[in-house]
Amino acid sequence: MTLLLFTSFLLFLVIGVPVAIAIGASTVAALWADGVSLMVLPQRLFAGIDSFALVAVPLFILAGDLMAGGRISEKLVAFADSLLGFVKGGLSVVSVLAGMFFAAISGSGAATTAAIGSALVPELRRRGYDPAAAASLIAASGTIGVVIPPSVPLIIYAVIARESVTELFLTGFLPGVAMGVGLMAIAVTQAYRRNYPRGSAFSLGHVWSTLRGAFWGLLTPLIILGGIFSGLFTPSEAAVIAVNYAVFVSLVIERDLGLRDVYRIMIRSVITTAVIMFVIATSAVLSWTLANWSIPGQIAEFALSLSSNPYTIMLLVVTVILLTGVFIETASALIILTPVLLPLVTQIGVDPIHFGIIIVVGLAIGMITPPVAINLYVASSVTGQPLERIARAVIPYLLCLISVLLAVVYLPMIVAG
Repeated sequence: MTLLLFTSFLLFLVIGVPVAIAIGASTVAALWADGVSLMVLPQRLFAGIDSFALVAVPLFILAGDLMAGGRISEKLVAFADSLLGFVKGGLSVVSVLAGMFFAAISGSGAATTAAIGSALVPELRRRGYDPAAAASLIAASGTIGVVIPPSVPLIIYAVIARESVTELFLTGFLPGVAMGVGLMAIAVTQAYRRNYPRGSAFSLGHVWSTLRGAFWGLLTPLIILGGIFSGLFTPSEAAVIAVNYAVFVSLVIERDLGLRDVYRIMIRSVITTAVIMFVIATSAVLSWTLANWSIPGQIAEFALSLSSNPYTIMLLVVTVILLTGVFIETASALIILTPVLLPLVTQIGVDPIHFGIIIVVGLAIGMITPPVAINLYVASSVTGQPLERIARAVIPYLLCLISVLLAVVYLPMIVAG
């Protein structure tokens, strides 16, 4: 039955069936062949999404879309430019820093890529930056959007692994910053090699004026994360506050969105949420089936039979995560891999919170590795650059992020602080 399950799943993916339907259909086929009553299907579907923590997912998506829909991203870029635009190739560094700022608002890699790309592309072209390299850097910076909290994948992992969202959020900061610093280092190196221009001279007055413009955007993560970490409200309650705050800032303070714009953004967010929740629901059935057949335990036994060295086993686990991210979208891959790999890594002494950061960072890298590579598609759409050129230009940033992932795996202090 296990062979039928995985063979049919791969077959569905090859012929282009959407991941959620491929998961559900292959699981139903395996259950039916095993003689299990299909009454279990609706039960597990609803049980998979019956979690208070998942309330935060659609709300953080909506809050990020609202912030991206206005001028907040442009003001965050201007503030980042006032801080680091003076260095050689400063606009490259600014794109990473602005991506980190927006990551703390959106929780989405694609949203971060789209928002920062839209704000930066005209200026990058005006200053003579290589358009494909700039697009690839913006796409790579977007991967930070799912690591720095609030992060939708971290919430999904918390629900599957039954771990604390707050703890995962707290441990996501340093790896996200490490990713940003690594990308900045590559960007500066390329700037010197390609002789990119410096930006305007550093000025405290300019920093202050751009800070005032970006104040309401920068206040968002302080309210959300400050409230969570101080215990004032839960992550789900924080998501509600984030939406209300985003609506208030967009309609009343910035006045860059109208009611029609808010309605349009809400419709788009509902569609995105529906896709994610459907994936979670169908994957819950798959996870239950795998657990019922003791597949995770068998995989753990097989891996441990190959090697008893925890470092070797973790290298195998990281390879599986990276390869899965190449072919399957982040949320789907997270839901498929977590029930399978978590029992294995806990047997070799890896903390579930630490593993949550490892798997999210690893799958985030999949956002810039074709053929799925959602961030590359978004960057191509925003910049007008061919996907092939962006995919070639992203290789140095891809290697940098893989190095950060290995550091997160083998240097736990990066996660623990």
